[in-house]
Amino acid sequence: METISNTLLHKSLTVISALWLVYFVEGIFLCLLLLCSALISGSEVAFFSLKPQQLADCRNSSLQSERDIALLVSNPRKLLATVLILNNLVNISIVTLATYMVIDLIGKENSNTALVMSGLTVVVTFMIVFFGEVVPKVYSNQRALSFARLTATPILWLSKILDPLSFLLLQMSRLVESRMKRKGYNVSIEELNEALEITTNSEKTSDDEKEILKGIVNFSTITVKQIMQVRMDICAADIEWNFHELLQYVNEMGYSRMPVYRETIDKIEGILYVKDLLPHLEQHAHFEWQQLIRRNVFFVPENKRIDQLMKDFQARHVHIAIVVDEYGGTAGLITLEDIIEEIIGDINDEFDTRHVSYKRVDANTYFFEGKTLLIDFCRILNVDDNIFDEVKGESESLGGLLLELFARMPRVGEKKRFKNFVFTVMSADKKRIKNVRVFIKKDMAVGSR
Repeated sequence: METISNTLLHKSLTVISALWLVYFVEGIFLCLLLLCSALISGSEVAFFSLKPQQLADCRNSSLQSERDIALLVSNPRKLLATVLILNNLVNISIVTLATYMVIDLIGKENSNTALVMSGLTVVVTFMIVFFGEVVPKVYSNQRALSFARLTATPILWLSKILDPLSFLLLQMSRLVESRMKRKGYNVSIEELNEALEITTNSEKTSDDEKEILKGIVNFSTITVKQIMQVRMDICAADIEWNFHELLQYVNEMGYSRMPVYRETIDKIEGILYVKDLLPHLEQHAHFEWQQLIRRNVFFVPENKRIDQLMKDFQARHVHIAIVVDEYGGTAGLITLEDIIEEIIGDINDEFDTRHVSYKRVDANTYFFEGKTLLIDFCRILNVDDNIFDEVKGESESLGGLLLELFARMPRVGEKKRFKNFVFTVMSADKKRIKNVRVFIKKDMAVGSR
């Protein structure tokens, strides 16, 4: 009996040892799969974080691993498909193996199987996310080239093996993309501006570059009325002037093109190109310069978008347009230069005599002309372009804004506060506000846009 007992004990120990050996091997294999998941996840970040100069160096490198990097990145869609397939295969294998080990350990008929499987789901999910995703991606983001060298050759070989699956996945993704393109989607200007603020929030992006990008984003939302030269500031020639009077006016204004009117600015006869006068500079005072006027005047409404006007300028081969109001009267003038300045900022050439329309006294006090456009006012103070939308009505200038705020023509010295701005009328006549002092409360720092 003792011999039989010893034999049974020995067999039991042998079985237990074999089982633990199996569990140990399965555990080792589970750890290897988790390591593979980490390498694959990290490689995804590493490959797509490489800078153009690093990729150029890889193409000309003597190292096979770096040449493999260049080859993989040359087809990014296939690379991404391969990485996703590998990552999912490995993660599914981890889940399957872990489930098999636990069921084998506790038995299928165990009353606590559901509870144990729930715990297993939490543990495996944490392991895959933390050790298989977060840690390797953080590491590879900091050492992209080194990590890419480590995984490039294995992934290149695996991509050849998985080529049929990658091809199928790519075809399906192209089908989805084509349907999404046909359907289209809408992104608001506010969302684009928010995205722009996030992506340019670094020291590498200069203020000028940010302004150009903002100009591009907002380009399609700006109307002619917002940036045009208003009626009172238009430099135009009277068709009744003699030639010498015209030359004197052209010389004083310094513009290359100007409208020509009859009787009032509302009756535009055409556009005079100063270059057309050059062959006739020696002519007498009664020279009929009116024959040089170009009669094909381009009239545009106030509410026209400047991106559409830009296309019209290109199609018509003109650089200037007269802006008309709803009654057909002249409301202003707009040029191609005005449109371009909305993107790249002010353009001043050697003949530009336009004076600065504001003066900064200190960090909180400014003097502005009443005719200053609100869009320029906001740009100078670096505040949100929409800050006055609720009170400005149809006004586009600082003087017009104050008329809306006062609801009447204010007297010199009167003040009006709006949010953190305190406006003081410095000079005005019966028709318009000429100069305004702007004081900004300290709790509103300039540059808050």
